[in-house]
Amino acid sequence: MLIRRAALLDGRTVDIRVSARIEQVGRELSPRAGEGVLDAGGGTVLPGLHDHHVHLRSAASALDSLSVGPPAVHTKEQLAQALSTAVPGPDGWIRAVGYHESVAGELNRATLDAVLAHVPLRIQHRSGALWVLNSAALGRVGLAAHPDGRLRSADPWAQALQRRETDLAELSRRIVARGVTGVTDATPDIDAGDLISLMMAHRNGEFRPGVRLLSPGKKILHDDRLDLNALAEWISERHGFGQPVAVHCVTAAQLVVTIAALRAAGGHPFDRIEHAAVVPGDTLSDLAELGITVVTQPNFVAERGDQYLTDVPADEHDQLWRVASLLDADIPVALSTDMPFGSGDPWAAMRAAVSRTTPSGAVLNAAECVSPRTALTMFLGWPDRPDRPRTVEIGEPGDLCVLSEPPAVALAELDAALVAATLIRGELVYFAM
Repeated sequence: MLIRRAALLDGRTVDIRVSARIEQVGRELSPRAGEGVLDAGGGTVLPGLHDHHVHLRSAASALDSLSVGPPAVHTKEQLAQALSTAVPGPDGWIRAVGYHESVAGELNRATLDAVLAHVPLRIQHRSGALWVLNSAALGRVGLAAHPDGRLRSADPWAQALQRRETDLAELSRRIVARGVTGVTDATPDIDAGDLISLMMAHRNGEFRPGVRLLSPGKKILHDDRLDLNALAEWISERHGFGQPVAVHCVTAAQLVVTIAALRAAGGHPFDRIEHAAVVPGDTLSDLAELGITVVTQPNFVAERGDQYLTDVPADEHDQLWRVASLLDADIPVALSTDMPFGSGDPWAAMRAAVSRTTPSGAVLNAAECVSPRTALTMFLGWPDRPDRPRTVEIGEPGDLCVLSEPPAVALAELDAALVAATLIRGELVYFAM
């Protein structure tokens, strides 16, 4: 395909010939016989966005799941109404997502039975690490005697949760409409069947963006089971296979233990910290010395910031979802959405990184704001080196995002509505009508 009148971030206006890779970048290129032509009309052309931390199967499932947390549901009464009027899926289950304790406190099988007793009901916490099942659901998965119906991701019985086939095609359509051409799936412990399924979905065109997997090098930590020696041993084992690690750190304790484990085990140039939701100031130099990449999600400031302002002590607000201070400390940083536990819109994540504005309009830690261009660049990284942005140059991948506005407007708005077209390996996979 030939893209004409493309405005690049460096100020040039060029034509771009693209197939699996960018073949030519120049002025007044002539179309070849049979070659498609896309007129960008002076709109910005970028490398396709890469969302560096998502959960594909969970995101596909969430498309037809009931939302039972903020902003859709805020009170116990609203929760009861949503559940009592929900229509079970084809498999007879009601699956709900996004729950937070601010709605109706800590749920268990008894509280769910009181609302819905005879239809299998499964509610996932917005963290993605906890499911609560009613008695009918527990019976379906062979856990009728379970004491409270609260199944955690680290518990052995979590494997008993029924899985269902998910529609990756619809998820793919939504993702490419945002200019995303690649994702990194951060789901831990993906088995061979899942791996083959995802790869086949990409190969047969059901899921168009490129997929990179963190598993088996992804580790989720829990504060009540932190074990420095075990973590260091696991890191050493992965490095012994020549593989990097990605460690999920959402508390200060998890981050401190991870830093100590990496010091003990030694590093790999592609090692990552996932989330880094809380970063005490005295750990910045440690992260910089380790050279480890932080993949974080400032979109949670925009989605959950008011809850942080209520629940987190004021003297710790400056530790939440850092971006600017990480960059200032020369720590490699990339952004992601954590879809579906975050909204899945990288442009909203960029705006959050720029403004740090909560849903009520408060600003959470203005010192962590970055420029629009910096925020955008942190979604342009290579899958294996998220902090190193791709460019629109000859030889680069033919994965491109075409915006309807020139760079000055695009950077001012950072809005998915500006995405006019998306190309993957030179093929037009999305075009805004």
